[in-house]
Amino acid sequence: MTAGRAARTPVLVAVAHGTRDPAGVRTVHQLLDQVRELRPGLRVRAGFLGHADPGLAETLDDLRGTPVVVPLLLGTGYHVRTDIPAALAAAGFGRAPVARVLGPDPLLATALGDRLREAGWPGTARGGAVVLAAAGSRDPAANAATAEAARLLGVRLGCPVLPSYLGGASPTPAEAVVALRARGHRCTAVAPYLLAPGFFARRAADCGANITCAPLGAHETVARLVLRRYDEACFRAVPLVTPGRSPGRPPRTAAHPR
Repeated sequence: MTAGRAARTPVLVAVAHGTRDPAGVRTVHQLLDQVRELRPGLRVRAGFLGHADPGLAETLDDLRGTPVVVPLLLGTGYHVRTDIPAALAAAGFGRAPVARVLGPDPLLATALGDRLREAGWPGTARGGAVVLAAAGSRDPAANAATAEAARLLGVRLGCPVLPSYLGGASPTPAEAVVALRARGHRCTAVAPYLLAPGFFARRAADCGANITCAPLGAHETVARLVLRRYDEACFRAVPLVTPGRSPGRPPRTAAHPR
């Protein structure tokens, strides 16, 4: 990509939850490094919604060019409906495109399947079954999306996968492990439906399963999904945002509806 074209291409602004865990912050940056490797020349910036720097407001304030926001979130919720649009509006980017959240998606199931194998999960050979451990929400739609992610992972693995929630809903991961063992599954594994290490990942590991794999993390398939969401948002926004148009900060308007 030439320097001139790179300057005109919308900036991918990746928005993550944020965590006080340095390993979680490093994981987000490692994932974005993979995104850059997959698409050389694309400008990629990170913005955190809390507990880590740079904050989203700081990222947008320093931005040179037109942003396309990609939430590094696995489900919709308050951040997508309120926090991100408010930050965009405050920075003068109220019309900037906001991509769909990452999940649920078959590519995430692929990444989680790899994480389980890395952790030593034997698959169905020993009567294995999996618990998908999500952060959880009081929003039924968000929890329904987690249930769909569990279904996609079950299709990928060819075994039972129960959704569970670390807060806001039930069953908990520990309850889901007990339920699977009651059904005769001798080897249970927990797959954290989380992007990076942190508080929820530590809780997911403490639920009595035989195996707990790592979160999705800096997996190439997740990086490809980030780019897919960016491309979808660019396509939907034509002619508002296209790679061939000169960058410029849009006038202040109402927040982008999501």
